[in-house]
Amino acid sequence: MERGDRQAVGTFYSRAPFSSGGVVRLSEAAAQHARVKRLEPRDHVRLTNGAGEMASGTIASLDRSAVDVLVEAVDMIAAPAPIHLRVPVADRDRMLWLAEKATELGVTTWQAVRFRRSMSVSPRGEGGVFADKLRLRMISALEQSTGAWLPRILPDTTLDALDASEGMLPIVLDIRGAPLAHALAARPSAEPVLLVGPEGGIETDERDLLAARGWTAASLAPSTLRFETAGIAAVAVARAERASSR
Repeated sequence: MERGDRQAVGTFYSRAPFSSGGVVRLSEAAAQHARVKRLEPRDHVRLTNGAGEMASGTIASLDRSAVDVLVEAVDMIAAPAPIHLRVPVADRDRMLWLAEKATELGVTTWQAVRFRRSMSVSPRGEGGVFADKLRLRMISALEQSTGAWLPRILPDTTLDALDASEGMLPIVLDIRGAPLAHALAARPSAEPVLLVGPEGGIETDERDLLAARGWTAASLAPSTLRFETAGIAAVAVARAERASSR
C-alpha cells in the first residue's frame, strides 16, 4: 500500500466508498486521533472500510472536527478463510478484549450466546449499548492491525436458537473433547464455528443439547482456560490450520 519511499503513519476506518483521486472526510474522533499522533497535512495514511477495500493517500486538511484524505490508490484485499466465533455473554471488559484480538485474527462473524451461567455475571456484555462499544473496539483493532475485514456482529442469541448452516463445522470447546486440530482437519473445506462456554463451564444438559444438534467437542489444553483465552487460542489454531490447508 506504500507509494514510492513514503510509509503510512496511520490507518483510519471509514465506511465511505474509496476512489482514486477522491477525497474522504473522516470523523471528529479520527481528527482527535490524528492530533494525538501529531499528524499533519501531506502525511501519508491508509484507509480501510472493513469490507476488503484498502486505500492509500495523503492528508489534505486537518482541523479539530474532521480530517480530509486525498485518495491516491485503492486495492481490494481478499477475505481470509471464514472462521466464525460464538462467545458467552460474560464480563463485558473481557468480552471487549476478546473482540479486539478476534478482529486482529480476521474472524468472519461474532455472536454472543446466553448460557445458564451467563445470567449470574455482572456487569455482563449484552444489549444495544454494549454492541456499539463492541463495534468501536473492533474498528480500533482493525486500524491498529491495518486489517481490511471487520467481523460481522450477529444479534445475541440463546443456546436453543444457536445455529450453524450447511457447510459449516460446529465445534464446542470442551476439555473432554479430542484436540481441536483433529476436528478441524476432519473437514478441511468446512467453515469452523467455534463456540466458547461460560465461566464455570457448560451445564450437562446444555452440553447434551449441543451434542444432539451435531456440535463436535474439541479441546485446546489439558487445563481449564478462561473463556477469552480459549476463544483467542481457538481462533489462532483454526486460522493456522485453514491457512496450511489452502
